[in-house]
Amino acid sequence: MTSTNQNIEQLLILCQSGNQRAQLEIYNRYNKAMYNTAIRIVKDSFKAEDIMQESFLTAFTKLKSLEDTNMFGAWLKRIVINNSIGYYNKTVKQNEVPLDNVIYKVEDDCGIVEPDQNNEKVKQILNVMKTLKPNYSLSLTLHLIEGYDYEEICEIMNISYANCRTLISRAKESLRKKLVLKAS
Repeated sequence: MTSTNQNIEQLLILCQSGNQRAQLEIYNRYNKAMYNTAIRIVKDSFKAEDIMQESFLTAFTKLKSLEDTNMFGAWLKRIVINNSIGYYNKTVKQNEVPLDNVIYKVEDDCGIVEPDQNNEKVKQILNVMKTLKPNYSLSLTLHLIEGYDYEEICEIMNISYANCRTLISRAKESLRKKLVLKAS
């Protein structure tokens, strides 16, 4: 086990006892990645930040239920994704129109934090993904960026396996067509 993992384990033990400094250190280590996960799903920077903070609060209050501290990052990410999907589903049901569809808004670059974020092709693909239908964008984000398999996406989006495969296939085809048009 690396010293970083030991350090995380020690911090999580301190967090369980309510140590706010340890909680702040955990927050500082994970907040950017969790924000980026939320923003890719909800597409609203303010709501993504709210979801990220709510997810940290949930994680800190339910930390005792985490059996393997080595899985904290994945566990926290799952909480963020579940909260983001919950918000997404709620807005779809309420048939809200996102503000950025109504007025022009300068967006921050809040895509992938990995080394590929400066890659022009990655930027182009992420920008084109934003123009897809919301369910296409969400399914591709979950599948290609977050790494969920079809079964997990079915559960998250509350659709059948066949619908999931069809949705992702159509989303990929729509993405390909838009990328070809953009390259022309």
